[in-house]
Amino acid sequence: MVEHVTVYRQEGKYAGWPANYGIWSWDDEIVVGFTLGYHQSDAGFHTRDRSRPFVTMQARSLDGGKTWSVQNMPCQTPGDRGLSADEHVQKSLEIGQSSELNQGLNICNGDINFAHSDFALMCARTGLAGGAVSWFYTSIDRCHTWAGPYRLPMFGFRGIAARTDYLVTNQETCSLFLTAAKSDDKEGRVFCARTSDGGKSFHLLSEIGEEPAGFEIMPASIRLSESRILVAVRTREENENWEEARNYIDLYVSEDDGHSWQYLDRPVQDTGVGGNPPTMTKLRDGRLCITYGYRDTPYSMLAKISDDNGITWGTEIVIRDDGGSHDIGYPRTIQRTDGSIVTVYYFADEPDGPRYIASTIWRA
Repeated sequence: MVEHVTVYRQEGKYAGWPANYGIWSWDDEIVVGFTLGYHQSDAGFHTRDRSRPFVTMQARSLDGGKTWSVQNMPCQTPGDRGLSADEHVQKSLEIGQSSELNQGLNICNGDINFAHSDFALMCARTGLAGGAVSWFYTSIDRCHTWAGPYRLPMFGFRGIAARTDYLVTNQETCSLFLTAAKSDDKEGRVFCARTSDGGKSFHLLSEIGEEPAGFEIMPASIRLSESRILVAVRTREENENWEEARNYIDLYVSEDDGHSWQYLDRPVQDTGVGGNPPTMTKLRDGRLCITYGYRDTPYSMLAKISDDNGITWGTEIVIRDDGGSHDIGYPRTIQRTDGSIVTVYYFADEPDGPRYIASTIWRA
């Protein structure tokens, strides 16, 4: 059974990039974040209108992804500007240019209960490269309200471009998997940061891999045991022409709870022009699922399954291959109580059509 569902679509609009914001679930209640702007046909690789603002949205399903309601993200944003979309708007609209940015980012007092049954965390950022600043929000009511924004430190890097990826250990301890600017101010390299005092302070736990010649960004983590963590990263080889660069997904493993990392494998050899980030999900039967978009023809949403904790991966599973443009993907995936998998992503039916948020309910 494969069922494609429209989460949000409106003519003339550009809805995109759920992977930047996150997905959270409690049984069959699912919440996913995304950003919403305006469509412009001649805007280039991403057909969004840079002269108009983006706003941050969230969609909620109470029936395992069959139907969805959509609202503005109920959180405070500096200058009331869109989160994590500065690279998609003109400079005057960037959240990084807001006069309220510095005073609007709070210091957390350390009262976060990461183990709360209705907990969610969302990261946000200004830009992608040197000078980028990041922060986070938390919710303990299933994303009906968000506390924050709470400033993240720079961890000694030249910029921090945080998307949402985290692992909760206990009430006071949480690990964030983030992207930093490289030493040349370009994006990026991945690292792990951790708080052990309820969010009052974060420290750099480890860098994941060596600084790449190209980039490694947008980590997706999964815990396999108290000591073993896997992290998949979006990778691009070095090439002066980014449209000619190879893009793939690499996998790193830590055997000491994130303190050190070893390169493990390349489970996905090609994600198409521009590349696409992975998301990893541990299924109820113990298998691992990695999902991602493919930005060459046929424009597709794909998955792979591992039944040996990420050592080997099966052949590609086609979630759908009817995309009308390369401008798709950025998925997030959860599993329902009945075992079905729900993958949420942004999609396009035709090159000049709207970009919209879709989900697919499927089984592996």
